[in-house]
Amino acid sequence: MDLQGKAAVITGGGTGVGRATAVELARRGCSVLVNYSRSQSEAEATAAELQSLGVKSLAYQADVADDAACRAMMAAAVEAFGRLDVLVCSAGTTEFVPHDDLEQLTDEMWQRILGVNLLGPFHAARAAKEPMLASGGGVIINVSSVAGRLGAGSSIPYCCSKGGLDTLTISLARALGPRIRVNGVAPGFITGRWLQAGLGRTYERAKKSFEETLPLARVCEPEDVAAAILGLTQADLITGQTLVVDGGMTVAKWNASIRR
Repeated sequence: MDLQGKAAVITGGGTGVGRATAVELARRGCSVLVNYSRSQSEAEATAAELQSLGVKSLAYQADVADDAACRAMMAAAVEAFGRLDVLVCSAGTTEFVPHDDLEQLTDEMWQRILGVNLLGPFHAARAAKEPMLASGGGVIINVSSVAGRLGAGSSIPYCCSKGGLDTLTISLARALGPRIRVNGVAPGFITGRWLQAGLGRTYERAKKSFEETLPLARVCEPEDVAAAILGLTQADLITGQTLVVDGGMTVAKWNASIRR
C-alpha cells in the first residue's frame, strides 16, 4: 500500500508503539487519528507533531472495549479525513500479578484485560470494515506480544488476551479478505513507561538481564515495532500472520529472567 494520501486510526496512539507508528505513517503522507483512553495530553501532543509533518491529525478519546465508542471513532476519522485505509490496534492494558498467585486475579481484572486487549481489536476491526471497503480496501495490524506464545508475561490474563489476539488476526484475515488484509506484530520486552511502571525498581535489572540473554543482545524500542508495522502495512501479499519482533526472545535460552 502506498501510504501517501491515505488515512489511519491508531488505538493507543499517543504513547509507545502507537505513537512511534503514527509518526512513521505521517512521514509517508498518511493522516492519522490518534486514539487515547486516558493519555489525553500525550495524544494531543502526538497529533500536533503529526500536523507539523504536513498531514491531518486529531486526538480522539474512546475506550476500545466499548463497541459504540469504536464505531463513533471510525465515523470521526472518515469525517475528518474523507476515508479510512489503515487501522493499528495498539491500545493495551494489563495487571502485574505473579503467575503463581491465582487468588490475586479477580474477574474484574480478567474482564478489563480481555475487553481492551482482545474484544477491543474486534470492535475496532468491525467498525473499520465498511469505511475501509468504501475507500477501496485496507490494512489492519494488531499489536500482540510474545506473551501470547510463551505464556510468560505480566499476568496470566494478559498472556491469554494476546494468544487470543493472534487467533483473532487469523480469523479476521479469512473473514475480511481479499480487500482487507489483517496481520499482527508480537513484540518482546519494549522499553518505555509501561514496563517501567509495572516493574518499578526492578525495571533496569530486568532489562539488563534480557539484554544479556537475547541472541541480538538488545530489547525492543517502540521504533523497532513501528518499523515492523510499517513493513506489514506495505506488504501486499501478507495476511493472517503475526510477526515476532523480540530480539530473539522466543529462541533464547529459557531462564528465570524470561519465565517471570
